[in-house]
Amino acid sequence: MPTPEQARAWYVYADAVHDFDHVLRVYRMAERLARAEGADLEIVRAAALLHDAEGAAPGKNSRRKDHHRTSADLAAEVLKAEGWSKESIAAVQHCIRAHRYRVQNEPPDTQEAKVLFDADKLDVLGAVGVARVIAYATLVGQPFFHTPSERFLLTGEEEPGEPHSAYHEHLFKLRKVSERMFTPSARAIALERLQYLDDFFVRLISEWNGES
Repeated sequence: MPTPEQARAWYVYADAVHDFDHVLRVYRMAERLARAEGADLEIVRAAALLHDAEGAAPGKNSRRKDHHRTSADLAAEVLKAEGWSKESIAAVQHCIRAHRYRVQNEPPDTQEAKVLFDADKLDVLGAVGVARVIAYATLVGQPFFHTPSERFLLTGEEEPGEPHSAYHEHLFKLRKVSERMFTPSARAIALERLQYLDDFFVRLISEWNGES
């Protein structure tokens, strides 16, 4: 079984959004959800430690769009070396390939995959979600606030030259995450965390406009 200390080496070059701290948070939440939902803890733990292990960081030469597949490939190498069965390796790989939010060519079909998906998505909500969405905007050269255009509010598409600020990401993705949760345990946590995130952006806009 891979350990958190072993996993640390897979995230040495990760950015502040997809770093080892993110992995540990997902690992802990995945354990919590797995116990609540009756999922296999061994599969969930391995998948959580490996889910962003290869190609997740953004950047000019990023392989982020395929990191769910490259991380699943790495998981197979790691677990095969540890003597895991083909069935267990396949189960972990499915969890990893199915954890993406925007690219879901392989929907989570097992309880373990649903747990990993939910644990990973919960990390974009609440206080940590605030920190991550602003950090990500900074990493990709976008502002943390810009007033969205009417076009964006109606369609989710920016006007030419319109930045995709942290607030845009909140409207485009974060506010919708709770609707995509698979497990009852995660949905309950998501609703509370989403309220915190909503309140933060209400306050941010108020301060931005000199109203608070």
